[in-house]
Amino acid sequence: MDTLPHQALHPQRFWVREPTPFPQPHELTTLARYAVDSLVLLLQGVIAGPAFREFGEHGYNNAMTIAGYVGMLIGALFWGLGADIIGRRFAFNVSLLLCSISVIIAGAMPNWPSLGLWIALIGFGAGGNLVLDTTVFLEYLPGNKQWVLTLMAGWWGLGQAVTGFVAWGFLVPEKWNCPSVDVCTRQNNMGWRYVMFTSGALVFVMSILRVTVIRLRETPKYLLALGEDAQVVETFQFLASKYNRHCSLTVDKLDACGVVLGTHSKNRFSFAETLVHLRGLFSTPKIALSTSLIWVSWAMMGLAYPLFYVFLPSYLASRGANLNVSPFETWRNYTLTNISSIFGPLLAGWMCNIPFLGRRYTMLIGTLMTAAFFFAYTSVRNGAQDVGFSCSIAFCLNIYYGTLYAYTPEVLPSAHRATGNGVAVACNRVMGILSAVIATVSNTSTSAPLYICGALLVAMGVLSAFFPFEPYGRRSS
Repeated sequence: MDTLPHQALHPQRFWVREPTPFPQPHELTTLARYAVDSLVLLLQGVIAGPAFREFGEHGYNNAMTIAGYVGMLIGALFWGLGADIIGRRFAFNVSLLLCSISVIIAGAMPNWPSLGLWIALIGFGAGGNLVLDTTVFLEYLPGNKQWVLTLMAGWWGLGQAVTGFVAWGFLVPEKWNCPSVDVCTRQNNMGWRYVMFTSGALVFVMSILRVTVIRLRETPKYLLALGEDAQVVETFQFLASKYNRHCSLTVDKLDACGVVLGTHSKNRFSFAETLVHLRGLFSTPKIALSTSLIWVSWAMMGLAYPLFYVFLPSYLASRGANLNVSPFETWRNYTLTNISSIFGPLLAGWMCNIPFLGRRYTMLIGTLMTAAFFFAYTSVRNGAQDVGFSCSIAFCLNIYYGTLYAYTPEVLPSAHRATGNGVAVACNRVMGILSAVIATVSNTSTSAPLYICGALLVAMGVLSAFFPFEPYGRRSS
């Protein structure tokens, strides 16, 4: 079996005499934060329609989608690279706090352009969260528990479900939602604002608890890449003492393992530092191939999934589908679909720990199942079929998505992990922006794009089977 790229030492190999209890508080808070990330990222899609109606439907109707994606694109690159330069801890705490404040302020915006600005800032903070959650969680996990990183994506579905419940509660009552643009005012259209205030308050509370109660310590692997051996030992000794485990690691033992070289430039706050981290992702032909295939996979997913749902409604209408549903049914179905997405990663977590499947073939199975439901979805003719296929797609897609989220940081070199993860997410966001533009300028009633999206899913699955590294049974670097 192929080994993973190792560019940092592993003091965990010999410091623990007993299994580390799992999960720990810092690990649990990362899981909860993953749910918060998905909650926040869905908000722009939930409130865009009611907000656009309140503001007179003046402007670009897909502006919130593009604003959110642009923010997430910049955030993924900024926080990803920043986490490799200034450390995981600072970026991890600040990005979530920025996100929560932006959500609350966005709910008070008086017009479409100002709302777009704060939606972009929400995306900026959330884009960093996506990169850092998997990075931090992985770097605290025991080697034999890395499969839990895939399971972690179930919290993503939980966050989406919370968004669905909040939207269901505030976007259905007529007293908070105006019926048409002609009679729409702030006073009779407060539903979308209540969604933002409620969600922002929840995220703000969690961001404060993250700083004041949990107090995440810097990850040992980041400290090791810096050459801060004393801090690495101090962190492990702290964890061992806190959880009543024996730790035999000392600075002398760590020094005896050798010196970590080449993970930073002479000036960490320079353009040369950026180049160091990018070059580290292509340090050998095999690592270069792995990095490239991962980035291509993220880009393909960023185009296929949103584009499918852009074209689907017009296509179904042109084929005689009757999907007339009430606001109550709309948000009920939305919530059911998101609840279904919770269970895909749970199955994926079990599948990726089966030796003959591993991460790569779990992703292959997930994409083939999703593609099958994508193609079958074109035959939908009523609301019951619509919600049934939506739930099936959400379940199957998250088998792939959950595994890809985990696989990406697992196989990236630890000293450059956040940068590589950030670029991967950024590739996804670029394609998301492109899908919004395509939706504006193209004919959405044709069937060709739907089959292209399905074909992209199949191609993603085949591509995953050719990834050069299989993390099963191996400790990440």
